[in-house]
Amino acid sequence: MAASSPQTTAPRAGAPFEHATEPANERAAEPANERAAGPANERAAGARSAGEPVNEPRLDFAGLTPYDEYVKASTLHRLQQPRSADPGEMAFLVTTQVMELWFGLLVYEWHTACGALAEDRLDDALASLRRSVAELRALAASWTPVSSLTPAQFNAYRSALGEASGFQSAAYREMEFLLGEKSASLLQPHADAPHAYAQLEQALHAPSLYDTVLDFLHRRGFDVPREVLDRDLSQRYEPHPGVEAVWVRIYTTGDEPLVQLGEVLTDIAELFGRWRTDHLMATRRAMGAKRGTGGSSGVAWLEKRAARLVFPELWTARGHV
Repeated sequence: MAASSPQTTAPRAGAPFEHATEPANERAAEPANERAAGPANERAAGARSAGEPVNEPRLDFAGLTPYDEYVKASTLHRLQQPRSADPGEMAFLVTTQVMELWFGLLVYEWHTACGALAEDRLDDALASLRRSVAELRALAASWTPVSSLTPAQFNAYRSALGEASGFQSAAYREMEFLLGEKSASLLQPHADAPHAYAQLEQALHAPSLYDTVLDFLHRRGFDVPREVLDRDLSQRYEPHPGVEAVWVRIYTTGDEPLVQLGEVLTDIAELFGRWRTDHLMATRRAMGAKRGTGGSSGVAWLEKRAARLVFPELWTARGHV
């Protein structure tokens, strides 16, 4: 579900916030430290008084504004279609849609990092991974509008969801597959959606981000066990003592670029785990131990998922450094 970069011209820059020159008596009332902000502001004011034009934002456009053409804002704002009369549903719906956009972006970043690592471009891979850390923080913050729902507030529109569940998100599923959390049975909800199914099936059998990292370390001369490199990639990644030993060596010898790789992966694992925990807590608060809308056992299912750590040897290796 990787997003492609739009090939359109960026909107023309304007000057949306212009400030009028202040009267002398108001300026005299300013604190001394604000008046001292000075020479540059005074030169700018002098240039304007000398007849230099002030650039106002362009207002005349035929059709959509360049901003709308680039961002597709009018399309985005037509995507919210609440199914109940409860005003709280809008916050729930927008929050979910925002999370979907973050899922898609994270998938894009991790595919980009995998491509760079496959070509031994560590710096480029680190750049993508570091961006994804900031994006994961934003994803976690997306819970804020709905994290404190009471059962009554959630029940006011819960029936509008029908059998819809975040468990059915194809973008989230691909994100999990990229983190090594794989299971062929999880393709089943998308069996009647050919594009999503094909994309997830490809992701199921392709190397995960962690598989790609381990292959990269193998090419750098580290003794990654052959049974790990040759494993069935469609299966969930399981920890291996030989991989733990590789990370112990990296952290013990202090190979700085590879330590940075280990740390950014640890950031990703921690933030992903935190997102899962936040999901669990928001669900527990809103509906307790009720059955989930998608048919799962709800909180019990989320507890099981939240207990799993991705990139496991990066955590266990720390006890041996």
